[in-house]
Amino acid sequence: MKVLIIGSGGREHALAWKISQSPLVDKIFCAPGNAGIAQIAEIVPIKLEKNEQILKFALENYIDLTVVGPEQPLNEGIVDLFIENNLKIFGPTKAAARLESSKVFAKEFMKKYKIPTANYRTFDRSQKFEAERYINENPVPIVIKVDGLASGKGVMICESKEIAIAELDNIFVRQKFGEAGNSIVIEEYMIGEELSIFVITDGENFLILPPAHDYKKILDGDIGKNTGGMGAYAPVPFVNEDLMNKIKRSIIKPTINGMRAEGIPFKGCLYFGLMLTETGPRVVEYNSRFGDPETQVVLPLIESDLVEIILASIENKIKDIRLNLNDNAAVCVVLSSHGYPDNYEIGKRIYGLEKRFQDILIFHAGTKLDDGEILTSGGRVLGITSYGSKEKFQQVVSNVYAAVEQITFDGAYYRSDIGKNVKF
Repeated sequence: MKVLIIGSGGREHALAWKISQSPLVDKIFCAPGNAGIAQIAEIVPIKLEKNEQILKFALENYIDLTVVGPEQPLNEGIVDLFIENNLKIFGPTKAAARLESSKVFAKEFMKKYKIPTANYRTFDRSQKFEAERYINENPVPIVIKVDGLASGKGVMICESKEIAIAELDNIFVRQKFGEAGNSIVIEEYMIGEELSIFVITDGENFLILPPAHDYKKILDGDIGKNTGGMGAYAPVPFVNEDLMNKIKRSIIKPTINGMRAEGIPFKGCLYFGLMLTETGPRVVEYNSRFGDPETQVVLPLIESDLVEIILASIENKIKDIRLNLNDNAAVCVVLSSHGYPDNYEIGKRIYGLEKRFQDILIFHAGTKLDDGEILTSGGRVLGITSYGSKEKFQQVVSNVYAAVEQITFDGAYYRSDIGKNVKF
């Protein structure tokens, strides 16, 4: 098979790494890719937003399977476009991808199908004063989410009513998020442990991949600004069979059945961002694709052929697949550019990538090849992943940090507490 991967981050590098292990695959292409992906796939210099150009490439090169990494092409209907042209593609249609692309749609969907989530109300630009009244009537912290996609920056946890009302002005008056901020969700702040769960589904049946824990805040101790994710580990020791059955019964099944009932079955990878509260698991958000950096710690735990699973999702055959896992744990530490998630510089030379490490995977996120040298080209630059026995998890953590300390670039920043104090 010829496989095309769409995207350019650490998630796509991890997907390329796993897909390359399949005996079904002869050749991998990636658009637009990065310097790390270039080591296992042929880079196709087409930008993410160019769906028609990506389609043209797939048709002209007889691509057998396309795997979509990021949310943008899904939101713009690339799956619908490929299906119309009789091409196999992994991911949800534009209508089904609304679970991620519209926070308002997702909340109203959960309300309709009685899926536990935070209490909320939705408002549009014409309801600014009602939104202010709602903020003043409810306790803080309070969470504001813009309706549309905002590159991971559309969720604001407001510690005071003053901050929340200032954020309203930014969204509705200054139009900081453009059209993505035409509508908002204001919801209660949930307290508990966060959990990431990927489910691969054909719209009816599903496979649950090992749960992961993601570190969203920029600073040690989970403080500071929200990021796309500074690290992750999988599996999660406190997720036992009882808890997983409860999540399956109260959240996963009603979501997949509800989407089918709406006439927009979800096919692909559905990400559940959960909060384990005192009253049970509740949905923080849905994503319509693999998460990043959780993909970098979940895929190394899967023994099964990922391409077989992806084809089963497309061909409505998930019930025929048995998911085989190894008994390892994995931890990923993200190296980011100085200043991320705000302004940061790019074009810094990366040192140490030529070193060989045992049980370490280096996934490129924001890198590019320039005149034979690998340079930084994004906020999150590398995801260093270590894997090994669950029983020796703290050794796995020590191994990842030993590797992180030998790979660097000017202004490199990482959290030093990923996976620390976690016991299996």
